[in-house]
Order: sequence, then C-alpha cells, then structure tokens
Amino acid sequence: MPGYFAPVHRALAEPILLGGAPRSLAIVNGTLAGAVGLGLRLWVVGLAIWAVGHGLAVWTARRDPQFVDVARRHLKYPVWMRP
Repeated sequence: MPGYFAPVHRALAEPILLGGAPRSLAIVNGTLAGAVGLGLRLWVVGLAIWAVGHGLAVWTARRDPQFVDVARRHLKYPVWMRP
C-alpha cells in the first residue's frame, strides 16, 4: 500500500549494551574482576582487569555491536569449514 509505513521501535533493532559493551561480555568481565578483586584481595589487579576488559569491549562494540555473537558462531564451526 503506497504511503503506509509501520514504525519500528529502536529496541527491536539495536543490541543490548551495558555501559557501551555487550551485556554478556560486561557481566563476565565484571564477575572476573570482582572475583580477583574481592576473592583474592588483589584490588588493583581486579580494577585493571575490569578497566582494560571493559575498554576493549566498548572499543570493539563501537566497530561491530554484535561481535560476541559473530565470534561465538565462528568458534562453533569445525576447522575444516573455515575459509
């Protein structure tokens, strides 16, 4: 029908980010940093792991917001199927 359009909410098209990083990667990164910082009482190392990990995740998410899904799918395929 000409002139008809259906608005699509942007939440349906954008990936879920947590602080600019993919949600799953941010949770894993925070858990690892918390385990090192609180569990092993290495505060500086835990903070460094979080800062570097989150910075890298945000940087890669700016280039490709779905890089975690792509990497997971890439690792799922057998070696003989890779180009």
